[in-house]
Parts: sequence; structure tokens; C-alpha cells
Amino acid sequence: MKKLISFMFLLIFPITVYAYPEYLIASGDSIGIELKSSNIIIVGSYEIDSYNVLASSDLEVGDKIVKINDYLIKSASDMQKIINEINTDKIKITYKRNNNLYNTTINLKKEDNEYRSGLYVRDAIRGVATLTYIDTENKSFGALGHEILEKTTKSSFDADNGTIFKSTISSITKSTDGNPGEKNATSDSSIIYGTVKENTKSGVFGSYTANIPNKKLYKVAKPNEIHLGKAKILTVIDGNKVEEFTIDIQKINDSKTNKNILFEVTDKRLLDITGGIVQGMSGSPIIQDNNIIGAVNFVVVDKTNKGYGIFITTMLEEAEN
Repeated sequence: MKKLISFMFLLIFPITVYAYPEYLIASGDSIGIELKSSNIIIVGSYEIDSYNVLASSDLEVGDKIVKINDYLIKSASDMQKIINEINTDKIKITYKRNNNLYNTTINLKKEDNEYRSGLYVRDAIRGVATLTYIDTENKSFGALGHEILEKTTKSSFDADNGTIFKSTISSITKSTDGNPGEKNATSDSSIIYGTVKENTKSGVFGSYTANIPNKKLYKVAKPNEIHLGKAKILTVIDGNKVEEFTIDIQKINDSKTNKNILFEVTDKRLLDITGGIVQGMSGSPIIQDNNIIGAVNFVVVDKTNKGYGIFITTMLEEAEN
């Protein structure tokens, strides 16, 4: 008689558990942000004597220049200095693309009696945004609610480090349908609030290095605790004063990564001054039922009294990764 042997298979599925804090400071403060790269990034090109370096070489927008003729390049000024010292019409460039190193040779052209590469490059970018939260437990912060993109290429800026610092709103360029406005600000980069560790699709995150402000703590709401109807945003429209403005949440979408909350600005004063949502408002915390539920991150361009927000839990989960 044959024996029947049974096997039991145990299927193990990975479970991700996020241990984000229960309470946060909902900030709303205006901040300046500077992101820096340890190499320079190609953001475009221009023609010299009908010659365009990007059309005539292996280089592409987004490539990081690491070396020129084996000289290490760490800034845009380094690049021009080395080109001037070499003083020749052809150079070797070592560049990084997708974390791989490559070499190529490009021709230089003389312009105003100096050799030029014909490349537009950046080693840093700056902007104005709103600080979303401060985690008092681990002295970390989250801001913006979306990624900082390089303005010329509209591509992600691959930063190696950065800072957030004091910013004061001086005026508002009002939004009109089809033409989003912006917060105009003056910044003082000597008054640093924190250091940037990540520039992600869910926001900018890092360590809060200044003294923790004595502000109210708000409970972190999960997506299933958010409902349609009245809420408010915290933001600065004049100087450094954080103010509350009323909004109406019209749709909640948990299937999208960062456009989770569709809302309409209902605050008459904010509409009169800003026309709704303006650039620089990204990161403004959204409060409902005394909970922090998310952050403003996009404007509806053709109807600027409306905007989108990202779930606060999405930002906190990204900060943990």
C-alpha cells in the first residue's frame, strides 16, 4: 500500500509597516530652498557659429559633467576656469548618466576671444515654497508636496545636498485662469532651518536643525478619516505671518500618488489677493477637523481657484523610505 505524503506550503508575503508619528507641527511658514549637486548638470545648449554641441556629440540634457581632460569639475565656475586654462579647441569630457560613467570629446568655439562649450549648465537651483510639517520626535521636516524640477528642462534635479532657510513674502502676483501667479519673496540663506536629504515626487525632506518652534501639534489623519466639505490651509501671503484660509474638499482619490485631494478655495480674502492657488503655496498644510490631512501641491491651471493636495501619510511614508 502506497503512503500518501502531504506537503504544506507557507506563502510569505512582504508587509510594509510605516511607523510615522501620530502628531506633527503643521507649519505653513514660507521657506527658501536651495539644492546643490556635487557635479554640474547639462540643462541645454546654444549655437556658436552654427555649431550646437548637443546635436554634434554624445552629450544629452541631464548628463552630469564629472571631469574635463581628467580635471575634476565641481561647479560651473570650475568648468569655465579649466576651459580657459586648457586653451584648446577640443576637450575630453567624462560624464555620468544613470549612474554610469562615459567619455566623449567635444569641440569648443571661440566667442569674445574665449573658448566656449556652448552648454548651459547648473550646479544649484533655488526656489520658494511652504514648509508642511515638522516632526518633533526626530527633528525632521517635509515640504512642497511634489518634486523640485530643473526649470529649463522640467526634469528632476539630482541633488546631493541642500538647505531650507528664511523667506519673507514681499508681494503676490495674482493667479488668473490659465495663468497661475506666484509668491514673490526675499530670502536670507544665512538663517538656515534645515538640511535637505531627499528631493522626491512626494516632496522635499530632511533634518530640521533650527530650534523647534512652539507651535500647536496636529493629529495625523489617515486617508479614510478625510471627508468632503470644509477644511483650511495654512500659508503666508504677506511677510512671515502664517494665516488660515478656508477651502472646500470636493473629491478624494486614493488611487493617485500625489493628487489625492481636489479642493476649491472659498476664502474671499485669499481669492481677492491671490486669485486662488499660486506658485510658492506648494507645501501649505491642509487641516480638517483639527487634524493635518495633507499639503497643497498643484494648481488647476485653467481654474486657479481650485487645487490639489497630497495625503500627509504619503509624504510621511516617502520620508521613511
